Amino acid sequence: MKNILIINAHEPYPVSPGKLNSTLVERATRQLTDKGYEVRTTSMKEAYEVESEVEKHLWADAIILQTPVNWMGVPWRFKQYMDRVYSAGMDGSLCNGDGRSRKDATKQYGSGGTLQGKRYLLSLTFNAPKEAFDDQDQYLFQGRSVDDLFFPMHMNFRFFGMEAMQTFVCHDVMKNPDIENDLKRFDAHLNQHFQETDHAISGSM
Repeated sequence: MKNILIINAHEPYPVSPGKLNSTLVERATRQLTDKGYEVRTTSMKEAYEVESEVEKHLWADAIILQTPVNWMGVPWRFKQYMDRVYSAGMDGSLCNGDGRSRKDATKQYGSGGTLQGKRYLLSLTFNAPKEAFDDQDQYLFQGRSVDDLFFPMHMNFRFFGMEAMQTFVCHDVMKNPDIENDLKRFDAHLNQHFQETDHAISGSM
């Protein structure tokens, strides 16, 4: 694994300008580059070409999706991105349709992904506190986890045959932020999942 695509899905709002998500993207880019990875980025704040974004997914060994959680999902610009880029990739580049075939009834829906061997990591920023999850007594999520909430996004990547890394979460970033500790945890999370490449080791000699 040497090529990393980082997608910044943040959609600016008056109460959420996106500084934390941008900081996490910059931090990941710097650390992974220092480890010897090649990093490309895409931001929903900037224009993009559909064909180029499909190519980035083919180029990448791993994708980091850096996104705030807006109304229990991703911001609308990234949803638009998926509708455009991922639909274009159903031509056989990212997946062979939904995997089914009229000639073979044993093919299962969603089994047509062509990105086997590639991985993805969800890095999420929440207003919701950590205590709101994994607790049956909590009013809103009723015992569900962050990954339960983001099950549709996990399925989007699985649709292409990709495998998940452990999700990273910054909780309570608006009402009770602990950004310094969040950044330390993020560094440790990257170190856990991304080791130094041979290129970085040889380059330091």
